[in-house]
Amino acid sequence: MKAILTDVTHCVGCNRCVEACALDNHLVERGSEARYSREELSGRRYCTVLHTPEDRFLRRQCLHCLEPACASACLVGALHRLPEGQVVYDSDKCIGCRYCMLACPYQIPKYEWDTTHPYIRKCDLCHDREGGPACVEACPHDALLYGEREDLLREARKRIRSNPGRYLPRIWGEHEGGGTAVLFISDVSLEEYWPTTKLEKRSIPDLTAPYVVSTPFLAVGVAGFLTVTSWIIHRRNRLAAEAAERGDEGGAS
Repeated sequence: MKAILTDVTHCVGCNRCVEACALDNHLVERGSEARYSREELSGRRYCTVLHTPEDRFLRRQCLHCLEPACASACLVGALHRLPEGQVVYDSDKCIGCRYCMLACPYQIPKYEWDTTHPYIRKCDLCHDREGGPACVEACPHDALLYGEREDLLREARKRIRSNPGRYLPRIWGEHEGGGTAVLFISDVSLEEYWPTTKLEKRSIPDLTAPYVVSTPFLAVGVAGFLTVTSWIIHRRNRLAAEAAERGDEGGAS
């Protein structure tokens, strides 16, 4: 399974990764348009770099969850996870419901609000690009590593073990929300940027599955209840009308 390891202690906020992503995905004509702008994620920006209050730089992109909530919420399978771990999007299947945007705990999928034929847009980990993700290739400070997830976890543990004063003893993305394919090690807490931390090893689909499975049965039950209630009310009204009509006929005689 492919993954990216991000070492926050190495990132200097140069935005070379943002520039490479924008150029490789034909989101801009000139790299400087992305490199020197401080935009959030959007339909034309698949990764960005945040400047945190602790004076660190933190990359924000699709985390490629091992059990993606966006894919589980998609009614038509427009979002799905490839065998190698990348969560990708098929615009030919998309019906524009935007349930994926509501389902993602990290608020990653974005909609092309400024076009007449909008689609969902997000990082696909350059799954069809030779040599791996453009952002990793462009990083001049070795803040990004690309490879097999298990190898990257071993590398992360090695760095933490070898430099206990440099890193917090934690790998963000190893377990949170069921785990992700984009991992982080850092010298400051990233708790604020990981809303699934309290879920520990449980994924969003794992939590919502019982409700999703029971929804059709609940809908049938509600429909049945309403049907029976409607029949009872109509029958009661009909009987009352017939009784009133008989009373009128008796009074007339």
